[in-house]
Amino acid sequence: MNFCLWAPAATTVDLLVEGRPPQSMSADGDGWHRIGNVDVAHGMRYRFSLDGGAPLPDPRSRWQPDGPFGASAIVDPSVWTWSDIAWPGLDPAAPHVIYEVHIGTFTPAGTFDSAIDQLPRLADLGITAIEIMPVSQFSGERNWGYDGVFPWSVQHSYGGPDGLARLVDAAHDHGIGVLLDVVYNHLGPEGCVLAEYGPYFTDRYGTFWGPSLNFDGPDSDHVRCYFIDSARAFVRDHHIDGFRVDAIHAIVDPTARPFLAQYNDEVGEEAKHSRRQILVIAESAANDERTLRPTADGGLGFDMQWNDDVHHALRVALTGEQQEYYRDYRGVHDLAKALNDRFVYTGQYSPHLRRSHGSAVDHHGASRFVAFSSNHDQVGNRAEGDRLDASVSYAQRKAAAAAILLSPFTPMLFMGEEYGETRPFPYFVSHEGAELLDSVQAGRAAEFADQDWSNVPDPRLASTMQAAVLARDGSQRQAALARLYADLLALRRAEPALTDDRAEQSVTVEHDAVTLSRNDLTIIINLGPNPAPAPGGEPILRTDSPQYRINEGGEQLSDPDVSPWSVAVYRLG
Repeated sequence: MNFCLWAPAATTVDLLVEGRPPQSMSADGDGWHRIGNVDVAHGMRYRFSLDGGAPLPDPRSRWQPDGPFGASAIVDPSVWTWSDIAWPGLDPAAPHVIYEVHIGTFTPAGTFDSAIDQLPRLADLGITAIEIMPVSQFSGERNWGYDGVFPWSVQHSYGGPDGLARLVDAAHDHGIGVLLDVVYNHLGPEGCVLAEYGPYFTDRYGTFWGPSLNFDGPDSDHVRCYFIDSARAFVRDHHIDGFRVDAIHAIVDPTARPFLAQYNDEVGEEAKHSRRQILVIAESAANDERTLRPTADGGLGFDMQWNDDVHHALRVALTGEQQEYYRDYRGVHDLAKALNDRFVYTGQYSPHLRRSHGSAVDHHGASRFVAFSSNHDQVGNRAEGDRLDASVSYAQRKAAAAAILLSPFTPMLFMGEEYGETRPFPYFVSHEGAELLDSVQAGRAAEFADQDWSNVPDPRLASTMQAAVLARDGSQRQAALARLYADLLALRRAEPALTDDRAEQSVTVEHDAVTLSRNDLTIIINLGPNPAPAPGGEPILRTDSPQYRINEGGEQLSDPDVSPWSVAVYRLG
């Protein structure tokens, strides 16, 4: 095996393979140090020493079996057995249903292997891709994943790179693609060695989470390649089907060819070499049309992007919340605007931001926008990590599901949503430094200083993560909600008008009801306390139908009108 290391300030570099004497690496004059034909095998431990200094793990480590402070381990992809030779990847133009998963809380075991057992159920539901929250190595055993410090690696407590390979192969066998959530706007606060090797960070900018990465300064070509090559390796060796790129609005890069445009071009080239299609999704709060514009036309070239505007408008319509950014939204009227224009904010003034926000994007197909009624942020960034179910009635919960799954957007479910999981998803960490843990708790307390701190889970405790582990309870409520999700997704598959970007569409609002018409289908989304008139025609699905009701008081039925807090689908003509 050949080893190469970028360490531009180092005069000498030694490769330290466990149980062997140091081996000197040769410098090539461009900051790279190399050594070839080293006899190693999958799982063997190694480190590097710069100028005779303390041993350090490999910045391009793909496996840290003992965490970020331990030795790196050799990963030989040829040891993995694949059965997905005919797998085509994920066609960005095809209809998709995405399922967001946190591996550590998805199952009681919290591993890639235990997640495999859930794949048949997700395939039957109609999920086409699972989007896995970040798995890059972080410090400790418990974390959301956004504190990763080895972007090439796979978290050891989830099963490491071997476990991820098994999960991806099994997912493909069930017709499900695998997307990785990746973070290029910052790295975690503990266990990162990149600064020891080169100028990966810059003090020209900053982020809410820590130092910015150097994508535009001296030596930034190497920094860009570091992250791009990691994505190419996941596509090539782990057969990953694409990425969700975290918070791209927090990546500062004023260069003529932005890092993200280069990233999408080169990851796309890797997909061509692998003879598979991939899907790359941006998370962005900028509402910027350039996110989806092709790189050849001056855009960033993403296939899709998350759409928080839909979530915010829907949440306000259901709950009336007006704190923080929710005060920018007017409920059903903004939901209608999003259905028509993709975003709510397309250039108008935002009271929360105190400036004009967004740009027109309605020339991009609606399927290029990922919509959801819940995700890890919108649940976990609440003080108690409570899900939508804790804030709305059962009727409202059903209406929220239908509003997303019958929309023209690409829907995404947050794990457990499909049967009404009520366990929370609070923020949790397990850094090794006590001082750092205390600062995390202090920051959390400051963030929610206006609330009763006794109700905010302590992110340092193992019990906080354990409380988030999914636990289906077999209740009538969960069974009825699971039936509704299955029927909504079956209808979505059966009716091309719901997913075709070329469908004729109109959106109107009357009182608290949004009417969405697509070809011969009319969907009434009634998000108010009064019945809404039915449009006539053949009823296809109603969320207030008997098979979706439970023995709880309070749900008003208004047949033949559309009941309060319900959604109904009709075929006209």
